[in-house]
Amino acid sequence: MKSNLPKKWIQNLRVLDVAFQPILNIHTGKIFAVEALLRNYEEVGFSSIFELFDEVYKDNLLYSFDLKLRKKALKKFITIEGYENIKLFYNLDNRLLEMPDFSNGNTNKLLKRYNVDRNSVCFEISERYEVSNNSNMQEILNHYKDEKFCIAIDDFGVGYSGYKLLYECKPNVIKIDRFFLSGIQNDIKKKIMTRSITHLAIQLGIKVIAEGVESKEELLACRDIGCHFIQGYLVQKPTTKTAEILTEYPHILDILNIEKRVINSNYQIETYLDKKAPICVDTDMNLVLEYFRKNPQTDLIPVVNSDNEPLGILYESKIKEFVYSPYGRSLIINNGTKNSKLKNLILPCGITEINCNISTIIELFSNNPESSGIIMTNNSKYYGFLSVRAIISIINEQNLLYAREQNPLTKLPGNAMIERYLSDVSQNKNSYILCYFDLDNFKAFNDVYGFRNGDRAIILFADILRKNLPQEFFKAHIGGDDFFVGVELNEDSELAYIKNISDIVSKFKDDARELYSKEDKENGYILSTDRDGNKKKFALLTTSASLVIILNTTNKRNIENINEILSIQKKVAKQDSNHISMSTIL
Repeated sequence: MKSNLPKKWIQNLRVLDVAFQPILNIHTGKIFAVEALLRNYEEVGFSSIFELFDEVYKDNLLYSFDLKLRKKALKKFITIEGYENIKLFYNLDNRLLEMPDFSNGNTNKLLKRYNVDRNSVCFEISERYEVSNNSNMQEILNHYKDEKFCIAIDDFGVGYSGYKLLYECKPNVIKIDRFFLSGIQNDIKKKIMTRSITHLAIQLGIKVIAEGVESKEELLACRDIGCHFIQGYLVQKPTTKTAEILTEYPHILDILNIEKRVINSNYQIETYLDKKAPICVDTDMNLVLEYFRKNPQTDLIPVVNSDNEPLGILYESKIKEFVYSPYGRSLIINNGTKNSKLKNLILPCGITEINCNISTIIELFSNNPESSGIIMTNNSKYYGFLSVRAIISIINEQNLLYAREQNPLTKLPGNAMIERYLSDVSQNKNSYILCYFDLDNFKAFNDVYGFRNGDRAIILFADILRKNLPQEFFKAHIGGDDFFVGVELNEDSELAYIKNISDIVSKFKDDARELYSKEDKENGYILSTDRDGNKKKFALLTTSASLVIILNTTNKRNIENINEILSIQKKVAKQDSNHISMSTIL
């Protein structure tokens, strides 16, 4: 396509430059792609990139101008060492299709000119900005998808289209917006939302990039949630010098290696893993048919790309459907095309790393009732397959383990699970509220009203914890009349969580009155003997709460220190009129 740009824009293009920012594999620290970002727009008189593109759009030159930028980006991209093995993410303006000179095939001409494979380019469109009435994101995404390009949605979760766009036009990649990732390690709501977005994407066969990662804690949180790639200042700021783009980033590798958690469920998953060999997406269809003929007991097989990265699942039933369709067999026999015939028969499947938490596997499986299993990877490479039967067996084992470790009276987690929870608190850098509850005057109540009613009081308190504390709280029964709760927090949730605990104290005081006789309720006390055998008055049942706040800056967070503080404060709480004692470990 010949350029019809006036002199003004040709001169501007000479000044404009392209910077690249790396996108890394979140498990290996190796480069996966670079994003092309426009630079020097201030030098040509614009305060932002958006202002520049608005001006070109008004001149009806947006498409011609964008093609020149694509050329500039590609020309510079091929100077990156090892560019053949990485992708180029290129941002598109969603108004391109409105241009009168828009035409097909121009990108392919540029790719051929610079010897760049079509699979190396990913067109990226942001959902942050509302599109015009004449053109929309779905249309432009479908256009480039039909052209067989990789497509990505930027700023996912903060724009106008959201999940509707995922449903109507499945992209290859989504980038989770920085808003959800900033301080995610200290924000339960952000963690829940990011995990939800990531797991939905995985079920749909979509890769997830965590964008704008700026700290080690954010990186590790995104990895644990299941994101595939990271991009942000923690890795590298955008650079106009292609020599600064590396194949792997040692400081990221150091973080991943030092902080690599040894998940105690690893061995358990290994024992259930089917190490069945996958097939490559480029495999000849005749060989695929032959495979299923020779393995009649096999009804599915994982499919990978040339780098052994899983793409999804191929079902035998899908192959039969294809073979028995009109012209299906002739299409299989015809080898005149280089395009993979297998690609269109692959169905999405949950994919996660072998060192993930078992709860991640269960969640991925539960989110898709039609799932036949989960593909497991090791450093993003295919590692094996967990069948439905295997996952159900793991769930049953988890349930048995939970049953063994819960308190038999209240059915709340017991001491073993409390110790694991405190171990996690002591080993990471997140902020928490921890609280011990102790029922006041319980022995006297138990002596007067008997053990059965004593159990009723304990069960009542356990039920109050379940019903009145938010789901994110860990609720446990230490034993007897002692309970424990904990919750991860951020600045916005701290006061709300403290109020939740205070409400428990008030709620139990009110509800416990119903365990007494009318006379004792009116008196407001009961008569019983103390530990020395002396007859005395005891107030009605209440509970005391000993709270400790642990900040993300807290260094002295060993279990012994935490337990000692909680124990000392419990005595203080019993003397306090509100029955609450609280401190912060600095």
